Amino acid sequence: MTELKQVKSPGPEAVGKSKPAARPSREEAEEAVRTLIRWAGDNPKREGLLGTPNRVVRSYEEFFAGYQEDPSELLGRTFDETGGYDEMVVLRDIEFFSHCEHHIVPIIGKAHIGYLPDKRVLGISKLARLVEAFARRLQIQEKLTAEIANTLNDALHPKGVAVVIEAAHQCMTTRGVKKPGVSLVTSRMLGSFREDEKTRREFLSIIGNPASHNFS
Repeated sequence: MTELKQVKSPGPEAVGKSKPAARPSREEAEEAVRTLIRWAGDNPKREGLLGTPNRVVRSYEEFFAGYQEDPSELLGRTFDETGGYDEMVVLRDIEFFSHCEHHIVPIIGKAHIGYLPDKRVLGISKLARLVEAFARRLQIQEKLTAEIANTLNDALHPKGVAVVIEAAHQCMTTRGVKKPGVSLVTSRMLGSFREDEKTRREFLSIIGNPASHNFS
């Protein structure tokens, strides 16, 4: 079962609305984990859990490393020695791991990115790093899709940008309605990909059928 959503860009009223609170110390973060362990019904002082708060905090540093990166800076260097290349550039099947901002449980999926260059191109690894920078934050898939597309469009000024993301959300598969095998598909089309049906179809043909992937 696949659900498809076309994502709209966040409106200007949403920009700068919330600022992160001062970051707690590592000791405060570890104590918060101990509190959650006690709330779950276990004893954080028992042998098997003594090192858990430290391990959880270290894992959070990895899971949410995207907050320490500026995605626009990742795309700062572009290349104009393209030999006149002006056809579609597509990087597909970019695996990513994110976390749902509503339940802080994993989102596991793949991103497909395409753009039509206007004289300048990016190193292909930058596209994967762009996905990572936004995925390693608390997210909803709709916002993740728009952030990737809009940042690429602003940095490169191409003729068009296309982003399709397909992912399984463990907040839906392991809790709540408990529906494994369901994937959410979101898309953001800009420029030629939005205005030209032929260009859009070519991109969708290249990335294949999202419903054929399994993230369970």
